[in-house]
Formats: sequence, structure tokens, C-alpha cells
Amino acid sequence: MSGNTLKMLSEYLDTSVLVKLKGGRSLKGTLKSYDQHLNLILKDAEELDSEGNSRPVGTVLIRGDNVVMMSPAK
Repeated sequence: MSGNTLKMLSEYLDTSVLVKLKGGRSLKGTLKSYDQHLNLILKDAEELDSEGNSRPVGTVLIRGDNVVMMSPAK
């Protein structure tokens, strides 16, 4: 992963992000930590379904190889 990507991720620390995963799953939560492999820790995370419904899942560790996309959440 490039230094630019890690620098960009640092700007999202302690903010709400939307993470899309392989297999079509999505999680929204507060980005608390990340590493050079794009492993992410989200606090107060919610799993989102295709209709926009959410299910609380708490604090989660997402393996970087499952991440397809991450963006600021609204």
C-alpha cells in the first residue's frame, strides 16, 4: 500500500466511514485504527443490508483483504 493511501486513511480516524466488503456486505462505523494491510477497526459498527436497514454489531476488526471500498459516511 502506498504512503499516500495511509496518509489519506489517517484523515478518517475517529470519523464515521462506510466500508464495502467482498460478497456485497457493507459496514458503517467509526474508524478507530488501521494498519499497512488495510486491516480496520470500527467502533459502534452497523451492518447495512441492501435496503438500507442496519443491525448493530459493536466493535469489529475487518481484514484488509476483504475491503473493496471505504468512504466517509453520511
